[in-house]
Amino acid sequence: MTEHDRFPASVAQRGKGLLRTFDEAGVLTAADVHVALRLGKLGGESDEAALFAVALAVRAVRAGSVCLDMTRLRDVTADEDVDLDALPWPDDDAVLEAVRRSPLVLGSEAGPLRPILMIDTADGPLLYLQRYYLQERTIRDVLADRARSAPEVDVEAVAAALDRYFPGSEPPDRQRIAAAVAATAWTTVIAGGPGTGKTHTVARILALLQSVHGPHLRLGLAAPTGKAAARLRESVEAQSEELGLQNVPGAMTVHRLLGWRPGRSRFRHDAHNRLPYDVVVVDETSMVSSTMMSRLLAAMRSDARLILVGDPDQLTSVDAGAVLADLVARPVTGPVPDVVTHLIARDLADDLPGDGPERALGTRERRRLAAGIVRLSRGRRFGGAIADLAVAVRDGDADTAIDLLRAQPPGIEFHPDSAPDSVDRDVVTTARAVVAAADTGDAAAALTALERHRILCAHREGPRGVRQWSARAAERIGADRGSFLDEETWYVGRPLLITVNDHDNRVYNGDTGVVVSDGDGGVVAAFARGDRPLLVHPSRLSSAVSVHAMTIHRSQGSQYDIVSVVLPDDTSSLLTRELLYTAVTRAKSVVRVLGSEDAVRSGVRRRVLRASGLRRDPGTPVGRDG
Repeated sequence: MTEHDRFPASVAQRGKGLLRTFDEAGVLTAADVHVALRLGKLGGESDEAALFAVALAVRAVRAGSVCLDMTRLRDVTADEDVDLDALPWPDDDAVLEAVRRSPLVLGSEAGPLRPILMIDTADGPLLYLQRYYLQERTIRDVLADRARSAPEVDVEAVAAALDRYFPGSEPPDRQRIAAAVAATAWTTVIAGGPGTGKTHTVARILALLQSVHGPHLRLGLAAPTGKAAARLRESVEAQSEELGLQNVPGAMTVHRLLGWRPGRSRFRHDAHNRLPYDVVVVDETSMVSSTMMSRLLAAMRSDARLILVGDPDQLTSVDAGAVLADLVARPVTGPVPDVVTHLIARDLADDLPGDGPERALGTRERRRLAAGIVRLSRGRRFGGAIADLAVAVRDGDADTAIDLLRAQPPGIEFHPDSAPDSVDRDVVTTARAVVAAADTGDAAAALTALERHRILCAHREGPRGVRQWSARAAERIGADRGSFLDEETWYVGRPLLITVNDHDNRVYNGDTGVVVSDGDGGVVAAFARGDRPLLVHPSRLSSAVSVHAMTIHRSQGSQYDIVSVVLPDDTSSLLTRELLYTAVTRAKSVVRVLGSEDAVRSGVRRRVLRASGLRRDPGTPVGRDG
């Protein structure tokens, strides 16, 4: 047996003891071990327990956390066949003490290098790589600075504008409340599930601000992805004429908003060159990482309004951080500003209904207004059983979710044992409708038909992954047409997925489209863009693939009439409450769940645990002045 056979590339060759054991078990990776060992060498640290904690901190960032919660060292995932309890975990207190006295935290005679920070908080110590602590501190400090003052407003003018843009609304109207907060605060967070009217509210806020301050206000619209930015722009533009909204800018990614420069680590706009906008709106904020949020906040003028919009219960950024969820959940101190209380007095009345979708604001909800946080509650995309299932999943109520699935009321199908014929029927029916419209060159109708049904999977690979289900769907469609679908050709009716942002052609990562006839014997690729589809010649598309199924992650921000959700085994670490909630809430009329009850229960119970300090008091750095 060769050395290579004994120690594969996935195992760190220099790792020993705990590092080697946990690397071989799949808890750590070679990269985690190498970073810990390198920092140990540079900082003069050789203690095994301390280096183990550093490796876990690196792993935590890789898994989406900003830091390592030292009270939850064993909350890690590994391969399905790994018995975590059987591993030789060191004593938690011993690890903690080793870190507290580590030169990586305290510094040493070898030099001032202190790349690791231990922060003592009331809820336990947190271990940070320095970069991520500084990012989190930036977020915390900038938001605190922005909360110390408020814009000067003409209260009566704002009140009149609220009545104009929210006519006939019955209290408590949370959309109106959000507009009142946005008009009177530098920072506003508008949270809400799918179909609760977030972008509807944003358009009215922008119109209100223009009516009070004039159409000269410089507006910046952004989102973490090109697809989300395009949807935001379309939504605002669609309402602009009705609202009298002027000078609506094109939306862009947060990277482009900040002035991303290829090949450079710094953005054009930062703390020394602020963004020029008077109002910045960021949609789909749940997908914004800690890194990008810190850079955005650092680049904001202190006298510019920032409106963060998103669903904190959906899947978070693929990078470290869950900033929106942290902001919504963090403790709030201080009173609600008097001006806000005055503007929404009718919405705070004591005699409002105590239940229902628009029930009276509770104590916690009222308290969050002091931090500019408003959560919309009335779903307008779907209702009935789908809404009930979504709420059960969101709230972690596995029993209710299972009861709903077993009962299969209108709008819900549950198939725990096998793939039903109804999936194949919907695949074929949808494809027929797409082709019928595409053949005539009716791009709008083809795009509408494409959104009738979508297969969503947690995994890309495996028997329950996107690749397998895409092949199955293509086979069924080909059999119905009587011909094999050649996915290397631009056949009429081919469903497309863009995988890379292409600003020149105005198509973005995650965009879906369809190939349609151009009426002259050729074809064009059509993408939804409001009332008029965007048409691009296929030869100009370098990153388009066929999409007969897609990952749940890819589906964020989209909606379909019918959704078939293919769940993995209950042991899959990807199967989380956030993933299941996102999948369920993509459906407008029917959600079809293909998976076992065990998988559903596992998904509802398993949360994405992303450690951060934003939900806690700032805490005290160990061995440092602050």
